[in-house]
Amino acid sequence: MCGIVGALAWEGERIEVRGAKRMADILWHRGPDDGGYLFIQTGCREGMRLSFSQIFGEHSHEGLPRLDRVALQKLRGYHWDLFLGHRRLSILDLGPAGHQPMGDLSRNIWVTYNGEIYNFRELRKFLEGRGYPFRSQTDTEVLIYAYLEWGIECVHRLNGMFAFALYDNYRKRLYLVRDRFGVKPLYYTVIDGSLDTFLFASEVKGILAYDWRRVELDYQALAEYFTFQNIFSYRTLYGGISILEPGHYLELDIGSRSYRKHRYWDFEFSNSPSEGGFSEYLEGLKVLFEGAVKRQLVADVEVGSYLSGGIDTSCIVAVASRQLSYLKTFTIGFDLHSISGMELTYDEREKAEYFSYLFKTEHYEMVLKAGDMERCLPRFAYHLEEPRVGQSYPNFYASNLASRFVKVVLSGTGGDELFAGYPWRYYRHTVNRDFDDYIQKYFNFWQRLIGEEDFRSFFAPIWREVREVDLREIFRGVFPRECVCETPQDYINLSLYFEAKTFLHGLLTVEDKLSMAHSLESRVPFLDNELVEFAQRIPVDFKLANLGECLRINENEIAKPLQYYLRTRDGKVILRRMARRYIPEEMANGWKQGFSSPDRSWFKGESLEFVRSRLLREGALIYDFFDRETTFRLVEEHLSGSRNRRLFIWSLLNFEQWLEIFMKGDLESFGQGRNSF
Repeated sequence: MCGIVGALAWEGERIEVRGAKRMADILWHRGPDDGGYLFIQTGCREGMRLSFSQIFGEHSHEGLPRLDRVALQKLRGYHWDLFLGHRRLSILDLGPAGHQPMGDLSRNIWVTYNGEIYNFRELRKFLEGRGYPFRSQTDTEVLIYAYLEWGIECVHRLNGMFAFALYDNYRKRLYLVRDRFGVKPLYYTVIDGSLDTFLFASEVKGILAYDWRRVELDYQALAEYFTFQNIFSYRTLYGGISILEPGHYLELDIGSRSYRKHRYWDFEFSNSPSEGGFSEYLEGLKVLFEGAVKRQLVADVEVGSYLSGGIDTSCIVAVASRQLSYLKTFTIGFDLHSISGMELTYDEREKAEYFSYLFKTEHYEMVLKAGDMERCLPRFAYHLEEPRVGQSYPNFYASNLASRFVKVVLSGTGGDELFAGYPWRYYRHTVNRDFDDYIQKYFNFWQRLIGEEDFRSFFAPIWREVREVDLREIFRGVFPRECVCETPQDYINLSLYFEAKTFLHGLLTVEDKLSMAHSLESRVPFLDNELVEFAQRIPVDFKLANLGECLRINENEIAKPLQYYLRTRDGKVILRRMARRYIPEEMANGWKQGFSSPDRSWFKGESLEFVRSRLLREGALIYDFFDRETTFRLVEEHLSGSRNRRLFIWSLLNFEQWLEIFMKGDLESFGQGRNSF
């Protein structure tokens, strides 16, 4: 797991060497074990590589090579038009053979790569049979020779999580590729809106570091976020900077100075002809799930796992503990002294401790209190880079805890999205007049923060910039253009598609940023190629039991998964049945909790003064964009107890901190403290 960056100069421009080096160095946290800097003249017959060990001299105390005067003069003596940079977190083949950017023997194919290809050993065996010479034990080298064998179509053979840039000096092509599901992020932009310089990086700050550009806010993305608590269009809050969609790659033609985007994979939940009854699907699921977990244990460093009180991580730990002699597990709990009501169910330490006992793991816990949100918020916002789904600061602490003991951790992300873990979202939209009726009802539901009734007043200071934003069309744009829905099952599959494209993508972005903030690789066994393909074909009736039920629960309600499950006993039916193979039946049939902190109580209690001091003060930066009176009214609805607006308050706090760091602050200086918690 690593960080990648790069720059391509067109129209006679050249790479700015200091800026290129800054791009990689600011992502030090993603790869503290090694760094590589590759400068190429694309007009040469062969690629030219200058690595940091040859050029940059002695290292600083952080392991970042210094750029001395001699090195700078030597580099500036060439007209570099392509730069590839890398920060390495060593997981496979820990020695120098795994150094990146990595090239083939001819020095004409170069790659900077972030991720893990879990079937790399099978691919390597085939490629060795085809005569390709391997010098390392890395999956990076497998990627290079897979490209030489199959071209860019090799992406169809990769089972893993990845984002990589590959330069083909023979064809003068640069490819930027992202994995099927979007586990690993990849951002890109063009400086000055022309094709002068194309930049890409694993994180936005890698792009910003090239010339320390001032951030310009993307108003459409802001409107999307404060409607959906997510960004559906693959824009970012940074004007002109986009995130490459999952299952896509960019092909940059250096000769013609152009680039095209290609989609190579997409989700497809379907009611396909039955492959058998429930028992056949159950057995197939078990085999593929266990295979996925075993594949994702491959590493030359220690692997651990998160362990909550739910079935997703408990099933993962059950399988992993059979393969590893000593498995370390990690749980985040919450102090409940000032909590009441349904939020008392949020602490899952007791169940996690029982699972640890059951699977004989070495277990570690951390208990969060109200003040912990305030303490981590600046570092959290710096690493997350822009607000995304959910109240995710507990994930920041979970990653920090795990990183003290292991370099790789398994996560249960994806189980809900594949196996219908949010039934209260689907059922209210299973009976519709037509597809447009479904879209309108589902769109109304997904207005998680600001509804249509408050939209104009809330965005009054920037109304001219957002009044033409068609949020309903943005929402509609997530779905395939042709949608034929005739049954409730069809509509539920459509909802599963939508959530995999949006909510899951947001969760994965958060997972990557907050784990890599602590130099920790997070793996997601539920998002294995074979398992996902199979899960998409499982009939809806095997995932949900009460298709005639329409129980309405507001998305802001406390403990909504618990409320829904206690009243319906529904959701993830086949996965719960599989879980009985690993854990006691009463726990497999227990309620779904979700990983959420008790902020409804904290925002009105122990964190009340913090909320007021940040959001209701005269100089708050958010009021350059939001109407003060409308915002005060919505916040006070929560503080007075008349309405639960915890998601809205969290989003305001997160955005205020983002503005201070990325729009008003000195990002370069802020980044100097990246080693501190």
